[in-house]
Amino acid sequence: MGDWLVNEGPKWFIVGVWLIINVGIFAGTFVSYQQNLDYFYLRLLVGDALCWARASAACLNFNCLLILLPVCRNLISSIRAACSCCHRNVRRQLDKNLTYHRYLGYMICLMTAIHIVAHCFDFEYLVGAYDSPDPAVQAITYLSVSTNGSYVNPIRTPGTDPTQEVFKTVAGVSGVVITLCLILIVTSSTDVVRRSYFEVFWFTHHLFVIFYIGLVVHGLQGIIRGQTNTAIHDPAKCYKRYDKWGSGECPIPQFSGSPPKTWIWVLAPVVLYIIERVIRFCRSLKTVVITKVVKHQSNVFELQMMKKGFSALPGQYVFLQCSSISRLEWHPFTLTSSPNEDFLSVHVRSVGDWTEKLAKACHVDEGEFQEAWKMPRLAVDGPFGTATEDFFRYEVAVLIGAGIGVTPFAAVLKNIWYKYCDVNTEMSLKKVHFFWVCPDTHAFEWFQDLLKSLEQQTYERGNANFLSHNIYLTRGWDTNQAKNIMIHDDDNGLDPVTGLSQKTHYGRPQWDRVFASLAQQHPGVSVGVFFCGPKELSTQLHKLCNKYSSDNNGTRFFYNKENF
Repeated sequence: MGDWLVNEGPKWFIVGVWLIINVGIFAGTFVSYQQNLDYFYLRLLVGDALCWARASAACLNFNCLLILLPVCRNLISSIRAACSCCHRNVRRQLDKNLTYHRYLGYMICLMTAIHIVAHCFDFEYLVGAYDSPDPAVQAITYLSVSTNGSYVNPIRTPGTDPTQEVFKTVAGVSGVVITLCLILIVTSSTDVVRRSYFEVFWFTHHLFVIFYIGLVVHGLQGIIRGQTNTAIHDPAKCYKRYDKWGSGECPIPQFSGSPPKTWIWVLAPVVLYIIERVIRFCRSLKTVVITKVVKHQSNVFELQMMKKGFSALPGQYVFLQCSSISRLEWHPFTLTSSPNEDFLSVHVRSVGDWTEKLAKACHVDEGEFQEAWKMPRLAVDGPFGTATEDFFRYEVAVLIGAGIGVTPFAAVLKNIWYKYCDVNTEMSLKKVHFFWVCPDTHAFEWFQDLLKSLEQQTYERGNANFLSHNIYLTRGWDTNQAKNIMIHDDDNGLDPVTGLSQKTHYGRPQWDRVFASLAQQHPGVSVGVFFCGPKELSTQLHKLCNKYSSDNNGTRFFYNKENF
């Protein structure tokens, strides 16, 4: 299993603390409502269902406070910049923001389910209280508003349908609305929907606005009613003496609804999120000019743009919006330009409705660049930080890209190239292992010149071993073709497919062997592994980083994945 704590320890420490807080809030609220005399009579009617409902509601408030924070991208980027001197394990947790966001979502779903079930029992018990064989229960249920001025049972008519009673309350209607919103948000967040129907995910996720409004409105009616005169009417002593209510010793109990508290929990994160959206909106209004469109193989095209005042670090990403396609849709793309270049660029693969429409709007298939006025109006929001920013913090970096997932490393390798061109620059980064898994020979043509330039620069600086690049072709060839290429290898030692000094591999990498070799090559070294690509391969690489992080030779593999 290797040293599991290297990659998993900090994350699960945070998750553990969060779970302990949730358990503490749940248990504390549950016990509080069990022991609180203000809710003695309500508990008499519904039992511990009240405690379950209130405990789950408290946890919902706590998690709804937190769930917006991981998606405040400017906030995350600001924290990342402020923590530039922090240990890399601290900064790496910022890259797991979407993971924590999902965990919070799971907890909200769990507590919502508990809350709904508890209140279903509540309403059944409240309706059944009118026919209770316990005279004390009947006495408190039949308290008249006209004579007493207050009541504890919100259902005022005997023999009614609990379902109908639910829809007569603000809490019931708002509860149904926010539950439906939650169901739509969660079901549209699956990997299948996100990959195949991104627009569905995008639009349904914005139902969170209705969710939060419903959440705040949910408790306004105050149907959870507590006793207000326990100082003069001790329910523990008086509830059996219902025939004495109104006497000096046991005055008639008085009740009032609990004031809403959810807004106190969610106000701050909602304000932060509104500020976040305002910043992003204002930033997106700045003019963006498309200066060049380059068509590459494998349905990939490159957009080069200019935006006044724009600056970014290697590996960061932006959101693009094309108003002629949709004014509401924003899609994330990794920047492939280096901070040293005077433009910003992204590489886009046409694989869905939005990207295909963007390619058409940019006249990609027409071959020649059109005048600026013929180009669509783009809005750029960002840049936002990612794990790749930290590659210079390691002595050894392993960059792994699958297909178009290589784009974050284009900016990284460009930045390395610019630093190598500057003879006065000293880097703590001593070795880079670059792995690219491509579907065919056309996929890496747009990346070939960059690798050649970097390879040549390292040779000129007398450090040819600095960059080790391994390109794997997974399709577009057969065994005989691969053998023929190897037999007719270039006489000057260059690879006949890529023109690089290091040879192309055919088939998929044997990642277990790769990591075993890396561990042997770099004993006692902290190795940063950076990946961008499909989830299945990410899971495999993550496990291998844990497996080969060992105390035997001191090698530590720190896994970092691009998250958008």
